[in-house]
Amino acid sequence: MTAEDRSSEVITGPVSDWATDFSHAEPEWAADPYPIQDELRGRCPIAHTERFGGGWLPTRYEDVAAIAYDTDGFSSRGIVVSNNRPPLELAPMGEVPPISSDPPFHHFARKLLLPAFTRSAVAKREEATRALCHALIDALEGQDVVDAARDYAQHIPMRVIADMLGFPPEDGPSFRVFVEDVLESVNLPPEERLAKFDGLDEYLDEQIRDHAENPRDDLTSYLLDLELDPGHVAGTMALLLIAGIDTTWSAIGASLWHLARTPADRERLVAEPELLPTAMEEFLRAYAPVTMARLVRHDVHWRGVDMKADDWVLLSFPAANRDPAQFERADEVVIDREVNRHAAFGLGIHRCVGSHLARMELRVALEVWLQRVPDFTLADPAAVTWATGQVRGPRTLPLRIR
Repeated sequence: MTAEDRSSEVITGPVSDWATDFSHAEPEWAADPYPIQDELRGRCPIAHTERFGGGWLPTRYEDVAAIAYDTDGFSSRGIVVSNNRPPLELAPMGEVPPISSDPPFHHFARKLLLPAFTRSAVAKREEATRALCHALIDALEGQDVVDAARDYAQHIPMRVIADMLGFPPEDGPSFRVFVEDVLESVNLPPEERLAKFDGLDEYLDEQIRDHAENPRDDLTSYLLDLELDPGHVAGTMALLLIAGIDTTWSAIGASLWHLARTPADRERLVAEPELLPTAMEEFLRAYAPVTMARLVRHDVHWRGVDMKADDWVLLSFPAANRDPAQFERADEVVIDREVNRHAAFGLGIHRCVGSHLARMELRVALEVWLQRVPDFTLADPAAVTWATGQVRGPRTLPLRIR
């Protein structure tokens, strides 16, 4: 990681007004952002903050989509809103290509990854993923209360991504630390946040050296064989490790949380397993884990607000997915919703390259859980905790299994 050229004074303390002082790092946002987003959409659809050096939060689907598609007006070189901004010299590649890359480099960087994430490539991983899910549930035998986030959801993408990259599966605990260091340290002073990346950087350097000396059939060796810029290789590995784990971990956990607190939906999916793919898309819409970010390229008056160059824009796909102008019964979870063009995997050129993989992992995780543990409830609703930052999902999820 590299130092940023526009750092900001760290502003702490509770939010005074979400329309003028929002912060995605607040516990209130992590616990339940939807009422906040709904209220803003009604009275101030593009909120502003001086935190993180200045930024904006659109809450309407049409505004989120417009920014996501406008690569001329908004840069992707900064995708995590924090007190650091990646310097201009990192463009167009960015720190974690292709998601941080601007055109035309983005097309090149994305194209390199496509073969590893096709439907057919992902299908080859389903059997091992299913076996892992069964093994994880086997390990829960004899327990009345289990933490489905810690003991189940997190391990599935950790193992899948480790296998893809050729990393030791026993390094899973380190992966969790890396995820939390990168995504949940956004309101630290710039120097402290950058220091959080040291462990990840050292780990990736170690894996690159090992793969250079001992090539094998995995995604890391594939990237090294392409003889790319070293920063491109390390950045892409970091992206796959962090985003590939946390997004799916969060989606699985949020889906189980919903089913634990909504017996009618749980019972229907147990009785009608063929409905799961449709229900899964609704969970992705209603509990979309990912919020992305952009940086304003130039001063602009945009839809009634004056954005300055290098202001952050927080693209809340969760807010877009609950916009009643886009979705009927937007605030309800309708597990048999037939038309569901949600934005959980993003919009525009940066739509998630791993969406087929994420869907497979989520489907298999839920299929196996509902087969093996058809009756479960929240052991203590107040004990459920959610990740802060731009990827939201349960971090602790105590379930009573009968």
